[in-house]
Amino acid sequence: MTNRRGSFVCMVAAGLALCFAFGDAAAGSAVAIIHAQAWTMMDASGGRIDDATIVIRDGHYESVARGAPPPSDARVIDAAGHLVTPGLMNADTQLGLVEVSSLPETRDYGVNRGPLGAAFDVQYGLNANSMLLPVALGDGLTRAATSPTATPDPVFLGMGAVLRVQPGGDILDRPRAAMYAGVGGLDIRREGGSRSAQWQLLRNAFDEAKTFNPSRSAAVPRDQLQNAVNIAALRAMLDTHMPLAIRATRESDIRQAVALARDYHLRLIVVGGSEAWRCADLLAANKVAVVLDPEADIPWTFDDLGSRAGNAAMLVKAGVTIAFSVSGNTIQLSHNAGSAVREGAGLAVASGLPYAEALKALTVNPAHIFDISDHYGSMARGQDADLVVWDGDPLEPSTAADVVFVRGVQAGRVTHQSLLRDRYAPSHAQDRWPAAYRP
Repeated sequence: MTNRRGSFVCMVAAGLALCFAFGDAAAGSAVAIIHAQAWTMMDASGGRIDDATIVIRDGHYESVARGAPPPSDARVIDAAGHLVTPGLMNADTQLGLVEVSSLPETRDYGVNRGPLGAAFDVQYGLNANSMLLPVALGDGLTRAATSPTATPDPVFLGMGAVLRVQPGGDILDRPRAAMYAGVGGLDIRREGGSRSAQWQLLRNAFDEAKTFNPSRSAAVPRDQLQNAVNIAALRAMLDTHMPLAIRATRESDIRQAVALARDYHLRLIVVGGSEAWRCADLLAANKVAVVLDPEADIPWTFDDLGSRAGNAAMLVKAGVTIAFSVSGNTIQLSHNAGSAVREGAGLAVASGLPYAEALKALTVNPAHIFDISDHYGSMARGQDADLVVWDGDPLEPSTAADVVFVRGVQAGRVTHQSLLRDRYAPSHAQDRWPAAYRP
C-alpha cells in the first residue's frame, strides 16, 4: 500500500511540473488582445472599453484603446467580444500556507505555542509548489492576500503577505502586508471570556511598543506583557505604517476598532465585518476598508446576528472601500479560492451592489488596501500585465477563464485535477496502470 501511495504522489508531483508551465508568450515578447470588452479599472466606473485592443509588452500593459490595430510584432489573441479584466485578487486566503487542512504537516498558517504573537510572519512558510495555486490561477486569480490565523497571543495573529499566483515559483509580492488581530467570536474563551480584555490588551500592546526599549531595560525588572520580539514587530509596524487588519464582525467591535485606529494613528482594515453596514458612515469617514464575505448573510455566531446579503451594497453606497473573500467554513480560503470569490461577488451584485463595484472589489480595491496598486490592479500603462480573458461573465459560477496572463506571461492550463481527470477518464479505462499498481 505504501508503494502505491508513493507512486500516486509521484505521479501527481510529476504533473505539477507542468502546472505552472509558461505558455506561448514569454516575458519580453508582445501580445495584443483584440476585440475585447475591457474592464480596465482605470476610473471610478470600472473603465469599460468595448472593442478594445490591449497591448502587453515586456510583462506590462503598454496600451488599451478602442479599435486600435495590433502592433506588427505582437502575437494576436482575438477575444471575440468577450469580457477581459485584470487578474483577480482574493483579499483573505490561506493560499501557500495549507495543502490539506486535516494534515498538520501541511498547515503553516498559525502557531499554538512559543513566544511568537505579533512577530509571527507567514512569509517564511510559503509553499510555491502548492497544488492549490494552479487551481486558483486557472480560475483567474493572479494575486491573493494570505493571512495568519492563530498565535498564543490573546489578540495578535501575526503578519500576512500578498502573493503572486504565477509561473516560476517567485510568489511573494509583498511581505508583511498587514498585522492581523482577532477580536470577539469564539476566540474570547482564550481571554477569560470577555472581549473587553481583548481591547485592553490591544491598547496595552501598542502602548508598550511605543515606550518599552528592551536594550535599555535589561537591568531593571520587566513589567511588560509583550516580549521583546513581539514589541519589535509592533514598533516596526508603527514605523512603516503597516495596516492593522482586525478580524471582527459585531458592530460594537468594529466601532472599538475604529477608535483604536484613531487613538494610535493606525491604518485600519476590518476583516469580516458582517455588521459593518450598521456603521458604514463611520467607516467611510475614517477611511476604513472592509474585507467581507458576500455569502455571510445569516448568523454563524451571536456576533453575526446582523448579517445581511446587502452588506456590500450598503457599504459602497456610504463610500467605504470593500474587497472580497469567501470562507466557506474556512475551506474556500484555500481550496477553490478563485471560483468561490467570483461567485461571492456575483451574489453581492444580486443583492444590489453595482457590477462595476464588484469587479473593483476583486481587483483595484484590494490592490489599494494592501499597498500594491503601484504595480497591480488596473490596465494602466506600466502596470504588471495580469489579465484574464473570460468565456462569459466572470461573476457567474459556470464561467471559465479562457486565457490567463501573470506579469505578461501566459499561464499553463494543467492542474493536478486535470491530470487526474484525464488519467481516470472512461476513454482511458484500458490504459496500462503505472508499474507500482500492477499485480
